[in-house]
Amino acid sequence: MIAEIQCLPTPAGNEARPYAVIEAAIAAIERSGLRTEVGALGTTVEGPADAVWAAVRAAHEACLRAGAERVVTIVKVAETREGGPTIDALTGRYRRSAGDEQRG
Repeated sequence: MIAEIQCLPTPAGNEARPYAVIEAAIAAIERSGLRTEVGALGTTVEGPADAVWAAVRAAHEACLRAGAERVVTIVKVAETREGGPTIDALTGRYRRSAGDEQRG
């Protein structure tokens, strides 16, 4: 299973660390030990369904523990009967190497 998790906490941080709450959510996901990829608008996580759902909950609750007054968490989930798909299966052919990024 894969899921993309987007936490929208209020506030997202403070003047010194404007994304401190978001960083706490990402850290909670990373502590799951699952494969994760942080993107500009969300974090994708891949693994067994129970572990992915636990990572979603951990991210949501981490926002509240980190000081958010409220949080809305948006989750997109993809799963097949066999447990897939994988991050690589869905995005691998679109990935660029560091040299490709410089070329445009």
